[in-house]
Amino acid sequence: RVLALALLCGLVAVHAGVTIDTLQAGDGVSFPKTGDNVKVHYVGTLASNGKKFDSSRDRGQPFSFNLGVGQVIKCWDEGVKQLSKGQKAILHCSSDYAYGPRGAGGLIPPNADLDFEVELISF
Repeated sequence: RVLALALLCGLVAVHAGVTIDTLQAGDGVSFPKTGDNVKVHYVGTLASNGKKFDSSRDRGQPFSFNLGVGQVIKCWDEGVKQLSKGQKAILHCSSDYAYGPRGAGGLIPPNADLDFEVELISF
């Protein structure tokens, strides 16, 4: 029942540390593969209070990275490959799939769960 409810609500658990909440469907057929150079727009917020800590949209410049090779946090490597081209979703990241006990840049505290609104533009 829980899985059926999650699917009806657009939530998909990818791994224990990542869930995806679809905001806008993509094409449903084109999915990036490990090693693909993907281009995304994103807004990152702290799950605890919604405080924004980073945004490619604010900079007006999409972010590119090679998927699945450790250039980004594990949540992104695991979550973005589940998105189809054009999809916009929220990646809910547990701290162990984000920055863990070290936090990041003074903006992300240790052991913080994070949310990223991500739009997969191209790959």
